[in-house]
Amino acid sequence: MTEVSSLTGRLLVATPALADPNFDRAVVLLLDHDEKGSLGVVLNRPTPVGVGDILGSWAALTGEPDVVFQGGPVSLDSALGVAVIPGDEGPLGWRRVHGAIGLVDLETPPELLGPALGSLRIFAGYAGWGPGQLEDELTEGAWYVVESEPGDVSSPRPENLWRAVLRRQRGELAMIATYPDDPSLN
Repeated sequence: MTEVSSLTGRLLVATPALADPNFDRAVVLLLDHDEKGSLGVVLNRPTPVGVGDILGSWAALTGEPDVVFQGGPVSLDSALGVAVIPGDEGPLGWRRVHGAIGLVDLETPPELLGPALGSLRIFAGYAGWGPGQLEDELTEGAWYVVESEPGDVSSPRPENLWRAVLRRQRGELAMIATYPDDPSLN
């Protein structure tokens, strides 16, 4: 097998041609990517379920909107916490993924992490790809790969994240942000 260049910490932005309804206009933060496969969370799929409804002790630490996000179609009954923690060192119960972005161990008492958190999002489920599967989708043109920014994790307007991420890119990719929701109406 060929060596896989890690995309951990980068964003996958669904192309308009991606036909899978699970990922229509999705922005996925890759939390892990290596020769064994890939795992990420969809950053722009808020649910109507409040964080306080399922993880009450973490509710006060999440930003707006303070709801659970659907991280992807896999394991919807599990929760992942993704947090931005500024600085070089993170507290116990947080594992750096890329830059200031990391995973929170939701078994850790929130009061240990609370003072260090810059932002926190809770995700139900995740997006996962087996070995080589994501690379095949990239070759097929299903995703744009772009750099993430810490603010992507905690965007207060997640419904606008797809367009916002594309808009900040250079060249032709920025133009994709103007792609209509339903091209048949043009």
